[in-house]
Amino acid sequence: MSERYTEEALVRVEGVTKRYGELRAVDDVTLEIRPGEIFALLGPNGAGKTTLIGCITGLISQFEGSVDVAGFDVVRDYRITRRLVGLVPQELNYDAFFNVRQVLEFQGGYFGEKPSPERIDELLKQFDLYEKQDANTRWLSGGMKRRLMICKALMHDPALLFLDEPTAGVDVELRDDLWSYVQELRRQGMTIVLTTHYLEEAEELADRIGIINRGRLLRVDARETLMDKLGHRHLDIELGGGGAARWVERFGDLELEALDDRRLRLRYGGVEDKGGELEVDRLLRSLVEGGATIRSVEGGRSSLEEIFRTVLEEDTRRNGAGGER
Repeated sequence: MSERYTEEALVRVEGVTKRYGELRAVDDVTLEIRPGEIFALLGPNGAGKTTLIGCITGLISQFEGSVDVAGFDVVRDYRITRRLVGLVPQELNYDAFFNVRQVLEFQGGYFGEKPSPERIDELLKQFDLYEKQDANTRWLSGGMKRRLMICKALMHDPALLFLDEPTAGVDVELRDDLWSYVQELRRQGMTIVLTTHYLEEAEELADRIGIINRGRLLRVDARETLMDKLGHRHLDIELGGGGAARWVERFGDLELEALDDRRLRLRYGGVEDKGGELEVDRLLRSLVEGGATIRSVEGGRSSLEEIFRTVLEEDTRRNGAGGER
């Protein structure tokens, strides 16, 4: 799958393949990431997300194809591109012998930044760590360590921030806080690439979504375009009495299912397909004429999780469970 490049692309990935022996962890990926967007890279475990991020950020330097950030090649111009990129990896990593403030002082130094108490104060306050600045990092909670890792990634003021499963293993309240921080960074003009297994987060936050499986990039679309192209509308009908199953049998030509004895769900057309309204009208009229009591009717559309599963299932049907790597 390839996408037409635009002059505004901050990151260009062209024909990138990363092999480990016979395994192609990333398989001929072409992609662009645009300034100021939140781009969600979604895929199951082992799909190649972290490997692709490694190729872009410079953690992996031996691969086929090319990657440039802001026009600089990530292999040839690595001294420049690594300053342009911040990375928050999946695994917690912190300097257990130093306090929070010292960790950030050293982090800036890795990129040649002079000590900046003002910058450190700004980040500690933004991520609610100011009161913990003198605490040894080993005594921080898991959520605080996550926030500290984001601060570390931002110390050198990168143009592009990668968040690789940043909310894995954190509680719901902290997850909400982290995404509030992400939205604020985006408002400040930062470009953000995230991977997450919590697909409702991508549905809420992402401007564009890429789906990767077995190293291959299957789709890249704006979030709403993806939802409209692959999603379906549905109508949930609650009956006053039981017998939902008999209506499913009666309308075998419709995509109708019984959620339980009292509730029916009709799936119809694409999100943009207005023709499905005829199916809705036909079903509702038949229910009333057949003596059914309708207590409530509620419409909805496919979630990103449903669409994600559909894309992966189609890929499996086309390429088999193992697939060529």
